[in-house]
Amino acid sequence: MSKWYEEAIFYHIYPLGLLGAPETHRGEEDVHRLRELDAWIAHMKDMGFTAVYIGPLFESTSHGYDTKDYRKVDSRLGDNEDFRRFVSLCHDGGIRVVVDGVFNHTGREFFAFQDLQKNREQSPYRYWYQDVSFEGNTPMNDGFWYRAWRNCYELANLNLWNPDVKNYLLDVVRFWIDEFDIDGIRLDCADCLQFDFMKELRKATEEKKEDFWLMGEVIHGDYARWVNQETLHSVTNYELWKGLYSGHNDHNYFEIAHTIRRQFDANGGIYKGCRLYTFVDNHDVDRIVNKLNEKGFLRSVYTLLYTLPGIPSVYYGSEWGVEGKKEWGGDKALRPSLDLEKLKEKPPVPELSELVKTLGRIHREEKALTDGVYRELLLTNRQYAFARILGEEAVIVAVNNDETGVRLEIPCPIAVEKALEAFTQKEQKLENGKLIWEMPAYGSAVFIVKQG
Repeated sequence: MSKWYEEAIFYHIYPLGLLGAPETHRGEEDVHRLRELDAWIAHMKDMGFTAVYIGPLFESTSHGYDTKDYRKVDSRLGDNEDFRRFVSLCHDGGIRVVVDGVFNHTGREFFAFQDLQKNREQSPYRYWYQDVSFEGNTPMNDGFWYRAWRNCYELANLNLWNPDVKNYLLDVVRFWIDEFDIDGIRLDCADCLQFDFMKELRKATEEKKEDFWLMGEVIHGDYARWVNQETLHSVTNYELWKGLYSGHNDHNYFEIAHTIRRQFDANGGIYKGCRLYTFVDNHDVDRIVNKLNEKGFLRSVYTLLYTLPGIPSVYYGSEWGVEGKKEWGGDKALRPSLDLEKLKEKPPVPELSELVKTLGRIHREEKALTDGVYRELLLTNRQYAFARILGEEAVIVAVNNDETGVRLEIPCPIAVEKALEAFTQKEQKLENGKLIWEMPAYGSAVFIVKQG
């Protein structure tokens, strides 16, 4: 039987942006913005999302990844009770909750760094940070040097070789499970973290909650180094993310098909059996509507997101086609404040949210999209079809990135006489073991085939 996270459909919220929090703390008291998410919980449930990844949440100085206090919800969002209530409401609605774990670095206002600034060589926390040297300096003019994430000295790298640091962070995670009943953690900068730390985290969380989920932010590298029985359950599939937009822009479905064949093919895929976290945009990259040369591609992109192997995730607002591009290297435009009712009344891309909702229903109903093996059926530069096969059932998916329609003849991997097309609810007879389908421009189709 599949674990909840293997079947999950994620909604991704960057709360500081969505809720319109100030970019930096202004000395205000707790502002209970998290309570404004009640309507968004109802929206998630209506759209068929079964899990939410929300973060960062730890008390921080600015963007949320410069942690100030690991045991306190950011006061710009509310207090701990507000988040406890949010988790409870999500659970009541059948939605699991995953939060950001920012464990590679802290902000400069974190108590250990402040003690280091004050007491220097005598600080009991001098070995909590990487490569601290009192013979150097940084652009922050502390009178000592330390290793920082990508030389951003607002983010001081923690020394995860230090048992005191590891134990502190493991206690933080136990605290979040005990206090808020969270269901998982997304590890920020997982590709920078110590593997021994991740192994200890896996053990500690499973002792607390058997089905606790660990997902890591990994951009490059062999994902199997992180996803295995000892470390994490999943990582971000940036390799597929790149293919999903460039494979459409370049009219080159070979790129997407090659990536999936390499990753998940039943006969030798290097991540066969792994459940990678699949997305088309997030809080760090341009919105998918801005990455695509044609908005018409959105249909096939989202169809692939929900039907290819992986755990699909939709970034808040993108179900309506909300735009956002990095500006001067900044991420502010990617993380906007949104008005839920206005988006429902006047979505930037009409009908997109209904497509996403329908794909969510199909994904939940058809177990082959969770557990089925992948098999490529048809491939040209502009047309692509594949199956997810589970026993005597299969889901056949076809997409077209051409500006003109095309007649497709798709071989069926299961001996049946007819198939049901899920979007139109039309029954389609097979001819000589093939599905014949008139695919419109920028179209997609999902066929349900079952023996017996």
